[in-house]
Amino acid sequence: MFTGLIEEVGFITSISKAENTRICVKSSLEIKIGDSVSVNGACLTVVKKLENGFCFDVSPETMVRTNFKYLKPNDPVNLERSMIAGVSRLDGHIVLGHVDFVSNIKSIKNLGEHRELDIYIPSSYKLMVVPKGSIAIDGISLTINYVFEDFIRINIIPHTWENTNLYAKKTGDYVNIETDIIGKYVARYMENYDKPTLDKFMNGLL
Repeated sequence: MFTGLIEEVGFITSISKAENTRICVKSSLEIKIGDSVSVNGACLTVVKKLENGFCFDVSPETMVRTNFKYLKPNDPVNLERSMIAGVSRLDGHIVLGHVDFVSNIKSIKNLGEHRELDIYIPSSYKLMVVPKGSIAIDGISLTINYVFEDFIRINIIPHTWENTNLYAKKTGDYVNIETDIIGKYVARYMENYDKPTLDKFMNGLL
């Protein structure tokens, strides 16, 4: 389990896109073999330590469901170690490291020092995104500002832009999306109700 607060931006040193894919990342994080690490929002297990980083074995399912299939050496990736159970604050939101789908960046606009990011959302996931709700983009915990017909709009503060892989993104790039786990359970529960009841619920009338 993760928080969506990126600890470090690592860089791909090698990636073998074979039957058993192995991805190696340059990083200064203190990590041991067997640790779980969120890489661009996907939970992976460290299988090898390097002098200046570590490696992961990636399953075919993960390659299909994430933007790993587009990665190449020197690409920046967001890294976060798993959450520590205790009394510390949960500053982001609950992120499982299970990517729901890969999407495209529709547009990036400069708003002074801030950026406005529009990201396409498939109709099948429309119920999972709500204004002011949480979403993980490449593992980054972000707040949705607006929900439109086929995309969402997010405001990126300078700190987040400069300390994640977003600084290297451009329109059309692929990003991993994990929607809020609480929203998933609510949507699953509401499948048992008819559409008029669901519409009332979504509009705050229940």
